[in-house]
Amino acid sequence: MIHYYIQPASPEAHLFHITLRVAEPDAEGQRLTLPAWIPGSYMIRDFAKNIVMLKASSHGKQVDTKKLDKQSWQCAPCSGELLIEYQVYAWDLSVRSAHLDTTHGYFNGTSVFLRVVGQEGKRCQVEIQPPEGAQFADWQVATTLPSAGAAPFAFGHYQADGYEALIDHPVEMGRFLHDGFEVATVPHELILTGRHQADTQRLCTDLKPICEHHAAFFGGLPEMEKYQFQILVVGEGYGGLEHSSSCSLICRRDDLPRRGEKQITEGYRQLLALCSHEYFHLWHVKRIRPQQLKQADLSQEAYTSLLWVFEGITSYYDELALVRSGLIEVDSYLELLAQTITRVMRCSGRHKQTLTDASFDAWTKFYKQDENAPNAIISYYTKGALVALALDLTIRQQTRGKKSLDDLMRALWENYGKPDVGVPEDGIEQLAEQVTGLDLKVFFDRALRGTDDLPLKELLATVGIGYQMEAATSATDRGGLYVEEKTPEEQKPRPVLGARIASAEGGRAKLTVVLDNGAAQRAGLSAGDIVIAVDGIRATANNIEQLIAQIPQGSSIPLHLFRRDELMQFDVMPLPAPVDTCRLRVLDQATEHQIESRQSWLQLAAENT
Repeated sequence: MIHYYIQPASPEAHLFHITLRVAEPDAEGQRLTLPAWIPGSYMIRDFAKNIVMLKASSHGKQVDTKKLDKQSWQCAPCSGELLIEYQVYAWDLSVRSAHLDTTHGYFNGTSVFLRVVGQEGKRCQVEIQPPEGAQFADWQVATTLPSAGAAPFAFGHYQADGYEALIDHPVEMGRFLHDGFEVATVPHELILTGRHQADTQRLCTDLKPICEHHAAFFGGLPEMEKYQFQILVVGEGYGGLEHSSSCSLICRRDDLPRRGEKQITEGYRQLLALCSHEYFHLWHVKRIRPQQLKQADLSQEAYTSLLWVFEGITSYYDELALVRSGLIEVDSYLELLAQTITRVMRCSGRHKQTLTDASFDAWTKFYKQDENAPNAIISYYTKGALVALALDLTIRQQTRGKKSLDDLMRALWENYGKPDVGVPEDGIEQLAEQVTGLDLKVFFDRALRGTDDLPLKELLATVGIGYQMEAATSATDRGGLYVEEKTPEEQKPRPVLGARIASAEGGRAKLTVVLDNGAAQRAGLSAGDIVIAVDGIRATANNIEQLIAQIPQGSSIPLHLFRRDELMQFDVMPLPAPVDTCRLRVLDQATEHQIESRQSWLQLAAENT
């Protein structure tokens, strides 16, 4: 057995102290290494950079260690047990790494547990120790690591069947609130860290039907002792990462439901969708996974063209589950769907990067976005979700409702998830044709290997949903429901600069993205420019949109800005806002067949359509 001891030895300095005991080290010298990335987040993060001290010994005598590369060490041969001590600096407030201060501690195993090369299959025992000091006496521990004697929520001994299992159970420690519910007799624990006034009982009440829906969708839960939602509450932040029996989440304090509130706010709806997304990953990513990622080498990139399958399809079902489980109404779901369509349509990169390339290049493009990203790439999350929608509606239409994407997902579970075999690169396309009996080559060529827009308007019409594209009414217009017919004057697109703007120091207007073929790009403006005046009027992040909108169509105006420390002037002709904003609605004059198809798709009772 491999033994790890981890203690938040210096919370005020953000340092974890780890001791690793290897009973039978390699006779030729034991090699140790730390992952460079964490499964579920496809970017090289070089966690080893946070190791600030490492030393080895055997029977009290020092063992020489040599650094082999950025994340690997070689210990000299020794007789008997090898003891490695090291410290990890933990100051990354995210779901991917480790964070420690005097209020709480959190870590993923990929950030703190060295891998003993050649002994990855051995059982691991972990002793999680509390920080020293009376001020930490009330700290608790939340993790789904199986106990090896530790009481619930207590420091002590835990275990894992091997290194892969060891790094798949994040640990939260500190002062947190916990609540829970059951799904199919399996305890589900809700862990909330941070200051908040959340109605945890309501959160449990709302999460339960989502989890039950996903479990019923796949025919039951995977084998696990319990499941944990670990939620870190902050003022501003958002994110999630899936694990085999838990997920780590970050949410805004204002997104949590408050006591006495009944409605589902926009922020709370987003949080429920995030929880739904990570829970769907219990099956789809943690157990149904690409061959390329199943036994990936965590020291380097693992390339696959299937990330659109695993993140895109999950992004489709995470929001669909909210309406199918009865938590939100149809109009609320259509608002979410319209916003996803709008996000895709506002990226001209969709005409340059295919979905399979977006998946393959995630390591260097999606996770390392720069100011030109909207013009060059497409998200395999958002476009992947739209491809999942299009595939679902295509299958339903061409099989007359006898088959759907649901059938394909359950087949993926039966063929690849349950037997724990990786999905080959062409596996999803082949299985889709086997399950549906359809020839889907033309669909997949267009959706995955092409850059043309999907026929969403025609497909949504088959389920009685109206689809309309128009110009955004303001910079905050993210798309949504079609409300009412507009007058010709209201339909007239407002003049825009063709750039995304953020507030810089002093409220100044800073260009963060200059969009393809927009007025800003044509005039020679660049990302990073700080606009100080529009046609002689002082510009700020709050008023620049209005200043530009007041310019008569076809007029050119002087625009003053700072680029670096140089004052520059450009003549800019604002252009009409592009038609890139989606509006959806339930059609009033839908046919009986359209209504029945919509009921089947959204799994609605007749009275709720």
